[in-house]
Amino acid sequence: MKNDILKEIYKKGKLKRYIELIIGALFSAISFNLFCAPNELVAGGISGLSIIINYLFKMDKSLFVGIVDIILLIISYFSLGKEKTMHSVLGSILFPLFIKLTQNVNSFLNLDTSVLLLSAIFAGVIQGFGSGLVFKAGFSTGGTDIINQIISKYCKVSIGNAMYFSDGLIILVSGFVFGINKIMYAIVLLYILSYVTDRVILGISDSKAFYIITKYDKKIKDYIIKDLHHSVTELSAEGGFASKKETVLMCVLPTKEYYRLKEGINEIDKNAFFVVTDAYEVVGGA
Repeated sequence: MKNDILKEIYKKGKLKRYIELIIGALFSAISFNLFCAPNELVAGGISGLSIIINYLFKMDKSLFVGIVDIILLIISYFSLGKEKTMHSVLGSILFPLFIKLTQNVNSFLNLDTSVLLLSAIFAGVIQGFGSGLVFKAGFSTGGTDIINQIISKYCKVSIGNAMYFSDGLIILVSGFVFGINKIMYAIVLLYILSYVTDRVILGISDSKAFYIITKYDKKIKDYIIKDLHHSVTELSAEGGFASKKETVLMCVLPTKEYYRLKEGINEIDKNAFFVVTDAYEVVGGA
């Protein structure tokens, strides 16, 4: 069932999804070359690490991102499996390629990006828009996304906590290299980036709560646990009008997983009734 459902999901609007991936990766690369790289703004990620490496060793940033992404894809294949790795391959190729192609974007646009606060704000907006399109299309640009999944799998922590660790470590290193002030601007960038990304995907919170009523509750429960690797809770309910006993499935998952669960429910039961709400705080659980 796993392969069939996911294949059907990714078949839908394939051209639209690839266009969103290309546009998203392009906008992220433009933001990087226009605002981040010239001002040494490191907001985590392999691209952020490339700014540090370029400063210390003069290594080409796009080359560094490309090499690291290839290494991480190989590690991902053996650690996370073929299915998850495949959705990072194209993004891992496009992003460093676009960084290379847009490295002289400043000479064409001729913008004054020397004001750090404005650069951090606009970098967050543009990169957030790009990242949102990539995640909404069901893809990833690789890099620390792969690292976070590996940390989550083997250290038994959430993707969010893994992200705080990996990106936080890179930002901390940038503070030692470029100065503590740059960390403050990076935090502003990260906040705006996260907010805009969520808005593009759908919603304004880090997580979404699904409440699902379906006659195929076992299939949907298996899909959530085995395919999406999230927990699910069964609630007993009674219809107010018909007094009919029902089982309600409740699941809370990261916003970027919204698309896969929503489409998965529709694939299994087109008549399923479900409600999606913002989850502003999630505490406890495995």
